[in-house]
Amino acid sequence: MTERAAAVPALAEAFREHGFAGASLTALSAATGLGKGSLYNFFPGGKEEMAAAVLADVDAWFTASVFEPLEAARAGDPEAVNAMFDAVTAYFRSGRRVCLQGAFALGRERDLFAESIAGYFERWIAALAAVLRAAGHGEPAARHATPVAQAGTASSGATRPRSA
Repeated sequence: MTERAAAVPALAEAFREHGFAGASLTALSAATGLGKGSLYNFFPGGKEEMAAAVLADVDAWFTASVFEPLEAARAGDPEAVNAMFDAVTAYFRSGRRVCLQGAFALGRERDLFAESIAGYFERWIAALAAVLRAAGHGEPAARHATPVAQAGTASSGATRPRSA
């Protein structure tokens, strides 16, 4: 790996597997194949900067694949919600994606990333709420649908048969 961006997917998997607190520098080094010095060269802020880079990468995917399509949808377009479910399902089933926003929101590291995590969920709720309101539903429907969408698609990945 010669670029910072190339390390991010491996870091994401290490954080998913070990959690933020449990992901030692040794584990992060092993996951990326980079020496500890190289990790600090790419991420001078250490583990917090690594996790922030992972969260930013996940947020960029969701922005392009979920938030912006919802925000650009025609008023009341039910296909926008279906496309959201399809995109999120594909994301979690890809095996390369992790829901670190959810994991970090529930872990001890919650306060470290609170602003980023809150912004992620608030944007999703707002984008979905706008589509649902235009279709005749209200904000409570979006507040309920967003975690259901995430939990449902994440659990579908957790319950699918393991590949050999």
